[in-house]
Amino acid sequence: EAEAKEERPIIIHRAILGSVERFTAILIEHLAGKWPFWLSPRQVAVVPVSEAHFAYANEVREVLRREGYHADVDATSHTLQKKIRENQLAQYNYILVVGKEEVEKRAVNVRTRDNVVHGSKSIPELLQTLHAHIVNFE
Repeated sequence: EAEAKEERPIIIHRAILGSVERFTAILIEHLAGKWPFWLSPRQVAVVPVSEAHFAYANEVREVLRREGYHADVDATSHTLQKKIRENQLAQYNYILVVGKEEVEKRAVNVRTRDNVVHGSKSIPELLQTLHAHIVNFE
């Protein structure tokens, strides 16, 4: 313009989404993919020993989902050890193995992604453990 008059500049800023993205990136880097249970996108993997145990594995998954947890069933045809290892590498917080003994007892064999074996737990005991992780932000 020919006249020199002061105008107030307008700045359009999109930092709200940018800050969320940066925060998420920092969390991913800091946690190295090992999300705490309450925040994890992969909380529980249910691993049937064989095809004969798929029905019970799906039943366990549905109980967990009804309670609000993210749970998947590993329906691959791999060996049990390979299924467990792949779910550990996928960073599932808990891997629940179900076989003949677990079906009979209506329980699950619990282990963590760090290969800590907690042994057999009933479904109510498991739900109590998972709930404690949520309440305590673990």
